[in-house]
Amino acid sequence: MEQDWTVQRVPAADGAEIVLHSVGSGPGIVVVHGGGVTIDIYRRLALRLADRFTVHLYNRRGRADAAARAEPYDGEQDVADLGSVLTATGVRNVIGHSGGGFLALRAAARGLPIDRLALYDAAIQVNGLFPLGWVPAARKAAQAGDIARALAITGGGLNTHSPASRLPLAVRTTLCRLFLRTPVGRTMGELLPTTLDESALIQHHDGQPEQWAGVKAEVLLACGGAGPAYYRPINEALAGVLPHARTLVVPRASHDALNRAPQHLVDALAGFFTAPATAPPTRS
Repeated sequence: MEQDWTVQRVPAADGAEIVLHSVGSGPGIVVVHGGGVTIDIYRRLALRLADRFTVHLYNRRGRADAAARAEPYDGEQDVADLGSVLTATGVRNVIGHSGGGFLALRAAARGLPIDRLALYDAAIQVNGLFPLGWVPAARKAAQAGDIARALAITGGGLNTHSPASRLPLAVRTTLCRLFLRTPVGRTMGELLPTTLDESALIQHHDGQPEQWAGVKAEVLLACGGAGPAYYRPINEALAGVLPHARTLVVPRASHDALNRAPQHLVDALAGFFTAPATAPPTRS
């Protein structure tokens, strides 16, 4: 059955408007999207959850129908905007993907009212496990106006599991020039400076996993079984300190599985958001 989308304008803390795109019925879920994209690639996920949940999507600052982003970028607007969305909707369930996962976890650590937080391939720097050494070279290429080369460096740095990442940089750059002609490629190219800023912020928060130990939400730390290998040790390190967390490796899933929304991933997310709450840890 086709679902009808609704659009609501939510006031942000700084007076800007957050445009909320919502679909479905039932308990609410807010999705915090990843870097280099807009909410459009998450509409399939929302529709596949819509028979059980009301799913809320919104573009983060500097994208599509969102307000401009404050500079220099420090992620504070992103955290504040998520807080405004949670307040306006009364929702306490959040999904965070990639860089959006980092921001959502940061919001939970700040004490925002999040009861359940599902993170998929969350870009969280723990003990240097998340590969970000490529950022300076990508930024240099972007500042020189060579967006294809910058994308090639970015893709090679992040997609360490892919045979394409081992191709010569010149070959990868040529492929990225072709990719930039597609709608998704154009969006990623336009947003690449934003992506690089977010990557630098993630690197700035490198440290021991204990920095996240104050998160009180129930947390699902999910990653794709067919994606980059570094997400698993990151999730395991976080699960070791978060008081209410478990890990999940999703079979046959790559980094983009959240937007592709295969049924086994959708069902796993639905199960997490509807399962009985775990008992609080015993304190001596």
